Amino acid sequence: MNIPHYPLSRPIQLEDKPLLDGLFEQLQPRISELTFANLYLFRKVHDYRLSLVGDAVVALARGYDGSAYFLPPFSGDAARAAGELLDQGLTLYADNLLLGSLSGREDLEVVEDRDNFDYLHVKEEMATLNGQEYHRKKNRVNYFMVRHRYEVQLFEPRHLEGSLALLEEWRRVKTAMGPKSVEGEAAGAAEALRLHEELGLSGVVVLVEGVVKGFALGECLNRETAVCHFEKADFFLEGLYQLLDREFSRLLFTGCRYLNREQDLGVASLRQAKLSYRPVELIKKYRVRRLSEGQGVA
Repeated sequence: MNIPHYPLSRPIQLEDKPLLDGLFEQLQPRISELTFANLYLFRKVHDYRLSLVGDAVVALARGYDGSAYFLPPFSGDAARAAGELLDQGLTLYADNLLLGSLSGREDLEVVEDRDNFDYLHVKEEMATLNGQEYHRKKNRVNYFMVRHRYEVQLFEPRHLEGSLALLEEWRRVKTAMGPKSVEGEAAGAAEALRLHEELGLSGVVVLVEGVVKGFALGECLNRETAVCHFEKADFFLEGLYQLLDREFSRLLFTGCRYLNREQDLGVASLRQAKLSYRPVELIKKYRVRRLSEGQGVA
C-alpha cells in the first residue's frame, strides 16, 4: 500500500497488516501499542494515520485531548524521522529504546507518562499462581471454581454472539462508573472479536452454565512476549477475573516467556490490581517535546 510523505498521511487500513507485521517483526517492540491489531482497533480513538518521514514509516496520532503526537518510527532512520517531527512541534510518545538515540539533544523536554507504563509479567507465574505472594489470587480462583459449573475454551467464532453480549453489559456497567475511555475501548474490543482471525488474535472464554461470562484476547508482541489487549468479565462473579488471567497465560502463547498486560491509564483500582500480580518490570513510556526558544529544562 502506498504511504504518502509527510506532511501528508492516510488512515491505517486492514490491508496494511502484512506490511506493518513485517516491520514489527524486525523492530521487536516492547510497548503494547506497536502491533498492527492495536493500531487498527484504536484507529478512530487516536486518529492513527501513516506517513513516510524520510525512509521511516511513522504513525501520527491524537490524544484524548486532541493534541498531536507520533509513535516511535517503525523503520528506517528512526532518530532522524523523530527529530524532524519534534522540530515540527509534534510530541513523541516513546520508550527508552528511541530516547537513547535522541540523548544528544538538549532542547527536548522528556516527561515520564506513568499512567501509560506497560506491566510486564513472567508468564509462568501468571499461569500457575504458585508461591505465598499469589495465595490470595489462588484462593479467589478456587472460590469461583467450587461455586460455578464452568468451562474454559479457546475463543472460536461460535463464541462471538455471547462475547458481544457480555461486552455490552461490561460497557453499560463501566459507563455508569464514568471513565472517559470506556466507549472507545468497548468499540475496539467488539471489532477485535469480530475480526480476530483477520487480525491474528487468539483468546480464551469462560462459560458459566453454557453462557460466556469472560473473554480475553491477545497476540505475540515480540519473540519473547505476548500481550493481552482485552480482558472482560462479569463484575459480579468473584474470582472470575483471576481465573481468566490464569487461563489466558496457561493456554496461549506457550513459547513466550513474558506477558505484557498493557497500562492502567491512571485508574487507581486498575493500578492496584495490576501491581498485585507482581510485575517483573514496568516498561516506561515518555512524552517528549521540543522546548520553545527561551525555555530550559528545570
